[in-house]
Amino acid sequence: MHPRRPAGRRAARGFSLIELMLGLVILGFLFAIAPPAYRDWIASQQLANHAHFMVNTLELARSEAIKQGYRVNVCKTRDGRACADDGGWETGWLVFVDENRNGNVDPDEQILRREGPARDEITVRGNRPVEDYVSYTSLGHARLLNGALQMGTFIVCKPGQKALHVVLANSGRLRIEKTRDVCA
Repeated sequence: MHPRRPAGRRAARGFSLIELMLGLVILGFLFAIAPPAYRDWIASQQLANHAHFMVNTLELARSEAIKQGYRVNVCKTRDGRACADDGGWETGWLVFVDENRNGNVDPDEQILRREGPARDEITVRGNRPVEDYVSYTSLGHARLLNGALQMGTFIVCKPGQKALHVVLANSGRLRIEKTRDVCA
């Protein structure tokens, strides 16, 4: 048996025109806001991924230097075969065992990793001590080829995003710092 409805009342069977219009306005607002926020989130993740990838590469070089008992260098490269003296780190980099400690990739030296150019408009610039290369001794310390301490900062950027710093300590350890500097 069905319960009786009070006389004069009918069950609602849909939305009123005002409710429908209000729902469409809210939906339109969400579609206007979401894509730019999503693009910004994707760009910030691409930047963070590249900074973490750089840290992982430098940590690999450090551990290989300790493991192999030789100096291991990371240098920027344009062609994937030799170290470059100009341009930024976004052109790519090489990780190699530098047995003769001359800073060059010689034919008989082992290349541990080869990375191509960065994508998604990412740039990487190192300050003076890490502008061209990072070199780890067999003890895992970052040292210039002349033996001096090597510590510095890489600035990882993507237009419109806040820059990230990859900081190399003299011990050879690395950390990533967020900044308030907006990349151009």
